[in-house]
Amino acid sequence: MDATYLQQNIEFDEDGPVRRPLFETERIFSQVVSLGRNQSLGPIGDPDADAVLTIVAGEVVVFVDRSRKRLKQWGAALVPAGAELTVRNASPDPAILLLVTAPPPAPPA
Repeated sequence: MDATYLQQNIEFDEDGPVRRPLFETERIFSQVVSLGRNQSLGPIGDPDADAVLTIVAGEVVVFVDRSRKRLKQWGAALVPAGAELTVRNASPDPAILLLVTAPPPAPPA
């Protein structure tokens, strides 16, 4: 069994969000995303994979295509395949996200 602690993957950078892979198999991919103050992730998307975004800490504004939702710790959003995702930190405190996609993104060509 592979096991880890999310805290080991939290890292902040003033230049932008930090994305750290958590687990990856042939069928699923997950990463921890750390957003500092005034930082955002995206727009990102995958035409072939669904994703679930979970807010582990903080408060963010999530945009999935044209829909907008403010989510706090323990909130989650579904990102259907082909949709565009953008996440913005909505508070002066850091935000920690867990992003899980299935299937995993295709390797870069």
